[in-house]
Amino acid sequence: MEQETGTWDSVLLENLSEDSFINNIHLRYKRDNIYTYIGTSVVAVNPYHHISERTTDTIRNYGSKGIFQLPPHIYGLSNLAFQSLKDQGEDQCILLTGESGAGKTESFKMIVNFLTHIQDKIQTIQQFKKEPSSRSNLESAFSSYAPHNMHRRTSSSCSTANIVLAKKSDSTMTITNTSRRQSLSPRPAPRRCSTATASEHRIRAESSDRSQSRRNLRGEKIVDFDFSHHKSTENISFVDSKGTFRTCDDPINPSKSCFKNHPTQTPFISANLMNAHNLATYSKYLHNTSNFSGMSGGSASGSGGCRQCGHSKCTRALALDFFESHNRPWFKNTTNIQNSLTGPARGMHRGSFCNLLRQHSSESQPERSSLLGSTQRISLYETHKHNLMTPNCPSDMTTCAQTASKQSLSGIMNVTSTRARRKSPSQRMRECVTCADVFLEAMGNAVTLRNSNSSRYGKLFDIEIDFKGDPMGVHITHYMLEKTRITNTTVGERNFHIFYQLLLGADLSLLKSLKLYRNVEKYDILRNTTGIEEDRDNFHYTKKSLEILGLSCDDINGILRVIAVVLKLGNFIFVPITNIDGTEGCQISNAYEVQETAHLLSLEAQILINCLTRANCSNNSLEDVGCEMDARQAASTRNTLCRTLYSRLFTWLVNKINEILKSTQREKNLALLDFYGFELLENNSFEQFAINYSAEKIHQNFVYNVLRMEQELYVREGLEWTRVDFFDNESICELIDKPSYGILSIINEPHLNCNEALLQRIQQCCAGHPNFMITAQNSMCFKIRHFANVVSYSVHRFLEKNSDVLPKFVSGALYQSKLSLVQSLFPEGNPRRQVSRKPTTLSSNIRTQLHTLLAIIKNRRTHYVFCIKPNDCKQPHSYDLALVQHQVRYMSLMPLVHLCRTGHCFHLPHVKFFNRYKLLNSSTWPHYHSASAASGSTVDVGSGHGCSIIEGIALIIRSLPLPAAEFTIGTKNVFVRSPRTEYELEQFRRERINELAILIQTKFRRFVARKRYLRMRQSQIIIASAWRTWRECRFTMPLKIRKQLWSLYRSARKEYTVMKYKRQVHWAVDVIARYYRHWKIRQYLLTIPMRLPPNTLSPLSTDWPPAPKLLAETSRLLRAIYHRWKCYIYRSSFDQTSRNRMREKVTASIIFKDRKASYVRSVSHPFVGDYVRLRYNQQWKKMCVETNDQYVVFADMINKVTRSSGKLMPILLVLSTSSLLLLDHRTLQIKYRVPAAEIYRMSLSPYLDDFAVFHVKASEFGRKKGDFVFQTGHVIEIVTKMFLVIQNATGKPPEIHISTEFEANFGQQTIIFSFKYSGMSELGYTHPKVIRKANRMEITV
Repeated sequence: MEQETGTWDSVLLENLSEDSFINNIHLRYKRDNIYTYIGTSVVAVNPYHHISERTTDTIRNYGSKGIFQLPPHIYGLSNLAFQSLKDQGEDQCILLTGESGAGKTESFKMIVNFLTHIQDKIQTIQQFKKEPSSRSNLESAFSSYAPHNMHRRTSSSCSTANIVLAKKSDSTMTITNTSRRQSLSPRPAPRRCSTATASEHRIRAESSDRSQSRRNLRGEKIVDFDFSHHKSTENISFVDSKGTFRTCDDPINPSKSCFKNHPTQTPFISANLMNAHNLATYSKYLHNTSNFSGMSGGSASGSGGCRQCGHSKCTRALALDFFESHNRPWFKNTTNIQNSLTGPARGMHRGSFCNLLRQHSSESQPERSSLLGSTQRISLYETHKHNLMTPNCPSDMTTCAQTASKQSLSGIMNVTSTRARRKSPSQRMRECVTCADVFLEAMGNAVTLRNSNSSRYGKLFDIEIDFKGDPMGVHITHYMLEKTRITNTTVGERNFHIFYQLLLGADLSLLKSLKLYRNVEKYDILRNTTGIEEDRDNFHYTKKSLEILGLSCDDINGILRVIAVVLKLGNFIFVPITNIDGTEGCQISNAYEVQETAHLLSLEAQILINCLTRANCSNNSLEDVGCEMDARQAASTRNTLCRTLYSRLFTWLVNKINEILKSTQREKNLALLDFYGFELLENNSFEQFAINYSAEKIHQNFVYNVLRMEQELYVREGLEWTRVDFFDNESICELIDKPSYGILSIINEPHLNCNEALLQRIQQCCAGHPNFMITAQNSMCFKIRHFANVVSYSVHRFLEKNSDVLPKFVSGALYQSKLSLVQSLFPEGNPRRQVSRKPTTLSSNIRTQLHTLLAIIKNRRTHYVFCIKPNDCKQPHSYDLALVQHQVRYMSLMPLVHLCRTGHCFHLPHVKFFNRYKLLNSSTWPHYHSASAASGSTVDVGSGHGCSIIEGIALIIRSLPLPAAEFTIGTKNVFVRSPRTEYELEQFRRERINELAILIQTKFRRFVARKRYLRMRQSQIIIASAWRTWRECRFTMPLKIRKQLWSLYRSARKEYTVMKYKRQVHWAVDVIARYYRHWKIRQYLLTIPMRLPPNTLSPLSTDWPPAPKLLAETSRLLRAIYHRWKCYIYRSSFDQTSRNRMREKVTASIIFKDRKASYVRSVSHPFVGDYVRLRYNQQWKKMCVETNDQYVVFADMINKVTRSSGKLMPILLVLSTSSLLLLDHRTLQIKYRVPAAEIYRMSLSPYLDDFAVFHVKASEFGRKKGDFVFQTGHVIEIVTKMFLVIQNATGKPPEIHISTEFEANFGQQTIIFSFKYSGMSELGYTHPKVIRKANRMEITV
């Protein structure tokens, strides 16, 4: 850490200011130190080039050290979250923020890579520690076979040596390598012995190897036998069964040797090679080379291709892949290898995906570390980036590096079936998580003006981790896929990666089956865009990732067919025509495209034509029915279909991956959130509005939870604190998502049918807001001052993009497809399915998803990664000071630095802190005996002895070798100042737990040993006593005494026999009685269903068959269970309306049962709610839109009690989901409107009267109008509904006060209501009398 450039933690800056903070980042950025800490948060600057430190050793180092023991890195933050989840059992979340192009996607992939491989590295380290002897033995065994004339390769050279594998028996096999390239694949490096050991073995083997080496060099070439799983160009020579010497490039069949022409061809390998002796003999050639530059074939090493065609993917290389796939277990079990090779070359697949997941677990060559970045991040474009950043390398080195990078990426996607079966569930889960990220990147990422690999959707990876640290399941949630990019691509940008990968990377047979062409320019949705070389290679990885995830061949084929359909739908050309009746219509000019698209969809072509050219067509008929659409409408329907197909396919894939990766048990979660970054383009439309709103909400979550709530906590806890000022963007969020008056609510208003009306409505509702700006009249734009910048949004196509809904008749047509995947994408097209719900708009979905997302991360410990873009030109080592300063300011990094510098990084409640760290002090562990407690008794943490707990916490802190100033004890929490102190505190606890574990093991072993000793001692005593008794009777007693003892023994024996018989009789009686009871119980239980009355399913039925006295308690329990089951069946038959009414009835029972006399007569009456049918009143429909009271909960005529005389005045009371309204029953004019949140109490009497008082808060309205007193025959219903409305609005239930006297506020005067019960009247029910006397209101019931 002392060698770090600049200050590694911004909190430690001496003269803290914005300039010093930015200069420190700049200083570190120039030395490629792109990470800087702010406490436990990370600031990551996009380097725009490859950083060589992202290796397996880096993962291992950061996984075994604390966050402040190594230089700043995103792995350090990932390990902190991982260890916090394991140690504290608390759900974690890592949130990445930053604008578009700042590097969030790459950082996300690095975190996923770390979390999926950290446990492998830990297990590898532990395994190496446990097996030092076996490892040294293996090293010596390998070194004994190393020839004296071999030496190691460097990472920049291409070996041209050759190795001959010769069997000592008659049959031999020669494997010749003409151009073996250095592999940079992430496979485990060979374990090498020390130099002294190797020299010793070479000396010992020199004499025996010299003759064999000369014989090999005399007649055959020697090549480096590198067990790599990547591309190679070896020539395989063998001796067939007839004794003829042949090679793979023998002119017997020269045209079939190349992978380019026959990708499925595999060479024949003689099984005679594979036996235990040969494998042991030739193991000396593993991962070693010889450099024989004078031998033939050396010139071909630079070409890297086939001798005949120059193609790099020659099938001759596939033979060696089998050895690589068995390079680990071959020395343990060679019989399986022999059996596997006797068949037709089984398991010969290029590459090894599990090697990439191990991520170079044991690298030995330091030169290779500079070329490993592309394999560490599993990026689809890292090869291209790396090649661009190494232009000054020699040509041979550059070629090797490029080939090695591609080979290392190709290794991820190839797994032999034998190895796959041996993987543990945790390893399988790690591979699937990585593959899920790879495929979702291809489907959801695209090239934009600001970013070459921009995520055009938000994703939340929720990884479930067990107590050991292994990932047990993953749940992926995606947000706001930018589906408009499918049909509207901006100039200079590209569509999603998968289109280009499919066209450029698929082989000819696959393209032919999908009816596609290789040329990108032939597809209209890809116009003005081009493919790149990486697309060709990445398609192999993308497709292979689906296979590793476990998708079937039919699913993969269906996915590719749907993608091809999207491409071909964009080529449909609609030609306008004029019908005989003068109406406009259209027809599709390129009929061949229609036929091919229908074939891919497994659909009749005429059905597809009808659904695109005719509105409301009949999906079950091939006839031309329905009204025709013009060319513009048909093109719009086609574009909507393209967007819907792709977006639903993406959702289906995410759901499929979740189904594959779901966990079978509930574990702790570590979430990774990568959301949209802030975007400011020249033309900003609805997409940028949704993206920037999401960025606002994410930033507002950071400001609220970190900068605001943390400081409020310090003030509540009584800490000395100087407020840190910051910008709160809550008002901007309210401008966008405020109910009724926010922009999102305005967009969803049904009466808006054009963009001009929308703009006028937005300006009308948002004018005067400090963050809203009105542009020129004819600009059709509005401006919002976001937290990052001012953005001007064009309302053009706002409404169209918001309600991008596919017509029902198109869904019905596509549901007729025989492709199961397409049917599952359009479930609403099923004619048997009745869909009455109105489709939700995009803005509503965005708001709902964001609220759900923030609710998920609210209760988790959140770690932040702030990604900063150093320049707009995407150039390395270019630092735009103004741009970085702007990002630092709007991300509120300086307030965060000040907060971490003067505040506390960690806090826990007193009880949790005491329970977690009490084991660090002998006075508090295992039980704390407080001096302040009564007679020094043991303190129960939950008993409320607050002072005793604080004393215990003080004891713990004083006993630690840490500065006392690092801890602050508040009124309810204990605060720790620096993250280093928190880490050291956890280290002390971890060491103490190890000590306690050893102590428990010691005590347990002592207990087991003592128990065994006592058992042996007791046995010895019994044996010794019996032996002494026998000795006394045999040698010391006279004969007469022995005869007396023998007679006593016979009497005792007889008595023992009688007692034994009685015990057996009692045992038999008990067994018979037990079996009889069991038989009675069984008969009773089996006959209960037959003895139940036929009408017992009613919850009101009390019929139950009688039971024996033996089963009285059982009968009572079964009767209660049966009654609950009947109630459950009864409730399950409810629809949503009935469920709401039942909920209201249950709430009324909880509130009024045994408290209100009139409750009994309300039980049998259903709660109707709208007694005056106000929902159907046209005047009310217009009024409720303005006040946002569309949903009526209760509406009825009531009697309002006048405040002056107590007389009753009729009025219409309306209760909506948000407010209480009093209307004139003749004109429906609103007299009073009280928000539900303003009512905090409702008062009633316990008698049979129907009076109620709603108490309003002392706000401006409450002081002016006061409380509401009314009388109604539905008082139980209205109070219950009001109770639920207030609870939903405020989150807490209001107070229900039932008493004979209570107070009410009448504006400026307080009135006491007094209820008197006059007894039962002979005339039956009479209306209560209300009398006003001064400041009392007496009501006689």
